[in-house]
Amino acid sequence: MTIVTGKAEARQRVQSGRSGVLREIWEHRADYAYVLPAIAVMLVVIAYPIYYTIELSFFKTPPGLQLRDKTFIGFDNYTTILTSEVFWRVTWNTLIWTLGSTLIAFVLGFATALALHREFVGRGVLRAILIIPWVISAVAASYIWKWIYHSDFGIIGAVLVGLGLADRPPNFIDSVNTVLPSLIVVNIWREFPFAMIMMMAGLQTVPEQLLRAAQVDGASAWQRFWHVTFPHLRNVSTVTILLLAVANFNSFIIPWIMTGGGPSNASHIWITHIYELAFGRQRWGVASAYSVLLFLTLMTLGYFYVRALSGNERQEGSA
Repeated sequence: MTIVTGKAEARQRVQSGRSGVLREIWEHRADYAYVLPAIAVMLVVIAYPIYYTIELSFFKTPPGLQLRDKTFIGFDNYTTILTSEVFWRVTWNTLIWTLGSTLIAFVLGFATALALHREFVGRGVLRAILIIPWVISAVAASYIWKWIYHSDFGIIGAVLVGLGLADRPPNFIDSVNTVLPSLIVVNIWREFPFAMIMMMAGLQTVPEQLLRAAQVDGASAWQRFWHVTFPHLRNVSTVTILLLAVANFNSFIIPWIMTGGGPSNASHIWITHIYELAFGRQRWGVASAYSVLLFLTLMTLGYFYVRALSGNERQEGSA
């Protein structure tokens, strides 16, 4: 009897909750009318392309993408992707690219933020200089670094040969073994200022009273950092790492402009491979299936990002 009563009460709460939501929508119908045009635009430019990409991933499409000639093949595109050696190589490249760029850029930005948090002459000028890689155009930076790495005219190769450290200029982006690390260096150079700015903002929230109290108690610089500073930066660190990971996973400009995925697919990551499949080989169905996998991965990262933000809001509310 108690169980039946509990189920009835739970059902009543659900129904009342639904009616409460509908009542709220009806009471604020004028407010929803104001945002209705924006919602319609979002459905056209965001929701429909997502739906169409998912639909297209189940079809075999002709090169000209004539919709009347496409053929439904179910999950064959996904099977083709998951059984392809190129897919696993590109996935490995993507993991190395994402993890290497994210972690090294974060550590370098964190260390730079700690160094710039101290007062010294010229700190403002140094901050402005270090932000330049982040604000410069990614396209311009890619072409600049492409010339820096050039095997015949690059400045790095010329310096190494001039100092006698190499007999000939090295092939940074023309070699299968060095192309991906070389691109990661460029990506880190562009992204570490973002991590630096985020961590500098986080350092402003660390209470000076706690640091002084720890210093009076005899705590060393490392102990003050580990037990006082770092716990206050845990949330902003999580958000920064997730933002960098999402940006790197979806990064396109640097690898495509500098190498186009070559040589021999050694620098292809998911986003560049999808672009080549779609607009190079015109394999729209396979490229759509790739895009769905990329979308699911980014949604997963976005979920953890939203959870991190929600955790920050709860902590600020409890404080």
